[in-house]
Amino acid sequence: MFISVLDLFKVGIGPSSSHTFGPMIAAQRYRARIAEIVANDASPTRVVCVLKGSLAHTGKGHGTDKAVILGLHDYLPHQLVSEDVDHLYQRLLWQSSIDLPNEPRFDAQHDLIFDLENSFEEHPNGMEFSLLDATGAQLDQQVYFSIGGGFISTLEDISSLTAPIHFAAEEPYPFPFESAKSMMKMAADSGLSIANMKAANEACLIQYPASNEAPEDILNQSLACIWEAMRTCLERGLDCEGLLPGGLNVKRRAAHLFQQLKDQGQSVNEDKNEWLCAYAMAVNEENAAGHMVVTAPTNGAAGVIPAVLYYYMQHENGRDQDVYNFLLTAGAIGGLIKHRSSISGAEVGCQGEVGSAAAMAAAGLCAVKGGTPEQIENAAEIALEHHLGMTCDPVKGLVQVPCIERNGFGAIKAYTAASLALKGSGTHFMSLDSCIEAMRETGREMSHKYKETALGGLAQSWTEC
Repeated sequence: MFISVLDLFKVGIGPSSSHTFGPMIAAQRYRARIAEIVANDASPTRVVCVLKGSLAHTGKGHGTDKAVILGLHDYLPHQLVSEDVDHLYQRLLWQSSIDLPNEPRFDAQHDLIFDLENSFEEHPNGMEFSLLDATGAQLDQQVYFSIGGGFISTLEDISSLTAPIHFAAEEPYPFPFESAKSMMKMAADSGLSIANMKAANEACLIQYPASNEAPEDILNQSLACIWEAMRTCLERGLDCEGLLPGGLNVKRRAAHLFQQLKDQGQSVNEDKNEWLCAYAMAVNEENAAGHMVVTAPTNGAAGVIPAVLYYYMQHENGRDQDVYNFLLTAGAIGGLIKHRSSISGAEVGCQGEVGSAAAMAAAGLCAVKGGTPEQIENAAEIALEHHLGMTCDPVKGLVQVPCIERNGFGAIKAYTAASLALKGSGTHFMSLDSCIEAMRETGREMSHKYKETALGGLAQSWTEC
C-alpha cells in the first residue's frame, strides 16, 4: 500500500476537499472525456451533472455548484489560489456552453441538478455526468465519487477497491507497510525512523530531472512548498477580520484572539491551548472564506496540522529538518487511516476528518520531539481514540459551525496526545490499527444524518433568529 504525502497534502482553495476540491477535479476530468467525444462530431450536445447524497444536501454551502462549473471550464483548485474565484464564478455562471469543439451546451441553471432523494450505495459523495444529443438521448455517462481529501474514484474503481481508493502496488517500495503493526516492525528491523521509511518510499516516485537532483532534495523542496502554503494561509488568517460568507454572519475570531495573546505578554506555554486555537482557527477561517488552503488531510480539518507545526516552529525552536520529519510522519499515519478506513466526513463523520488530522499531527509532533516509532504510534492512537464517534453536522451546510472551533480543539488534543505518549514507553493497551478499525465500524453504523448532510445534530438544533 502506498499513498504519497504529496497526495495527502495538496494546495487548493476552500471550503471543502470532498465537496469543492474533488468535484472540481471530477468535472475537469469529465471535460477532457467529452472533448474526445465531440471533437469529431458536429452534432449539438448538452452536458448534465447530477449531484447526489451529501453533495446534494450540503453542496451549496460547500461550494459544489461553483466547483463543477469551474471544473467544466477547465479550472483546477491549485490554479485558483491567486484568482478572484467569486468574480470568475459569476462570469462563468451565465455562460450557456463549454469552450470545446462544437461548444457543448451547459446551462448551470438547468443542467446542474441537486438530487436530494437519491444516493449511490458505493459512496455518499456521488456525481453523475452525462453527455446528451439534441434529442436528449444519452451519448455518454460517467459517475465519479469524491472520497475525501480531494481524491476521486470512478464507479468502476470504487467497486473493485476495499478502501476505496486508488493506491500504488507495494512491490516497488522498500517499506510497503499497510498497517501500524507492519510499520513498527519495519522500523525495528531497519533501524530507520518512520519519516525516513516514508521518504524512501516517496523517492521511488521521483524521476531524476535533467539537473540530476537527488530524489531526497526534490522531495524536501516539495514539502517546503507545502509548509510555506500552510504557513502563509495561517498567517493570512491571523491578519483578517470581518464576517465569513454564507449567511450565518459568523465573525472571524482568530485575529482578535491572536492579538489578545500578544498583548497579554504571558508565558506561551501557559496559554498553549489558546495559541493552538488561534492558529488552527486562522486556517479554517481562511478555508471558510474560500481562500488558499492545504488539504491536511481534508479542507474541513485543514487547521490542525498547520497549527501544531506552527506552534512548534514558532515557540519551541523547531528547525527546517523538523518540518520534513513532521510532515513525512504525519503523511505515513494519514496514509494508513485512508487505506484502512476513511478521511471523508460524508463517509464516517468528522472523526475521519478532524480525528485523522489530530492523529497525524500528534504523530508528527511526537516524532520531532524525539519519540520512538512505538511512541509515535501511541500518540496517533490517543488522538484518534478521543475523536471516535464525532459527527459531521455543519450548520446550514457551511464549513463554519462547528468546524472552525473543532480544528482548534483537534490541535489541542493532538498536542496533548504527543505529550502523553512521550511520557510513556510506547507500550499501551489499544493499538492504532484497532482504533482505525473502530473508527471505520463506527462510521459504518453512524446515521447518514450525521455524515455531512446537515440533516441532524447541530445542523437541525440550530434555529435562525
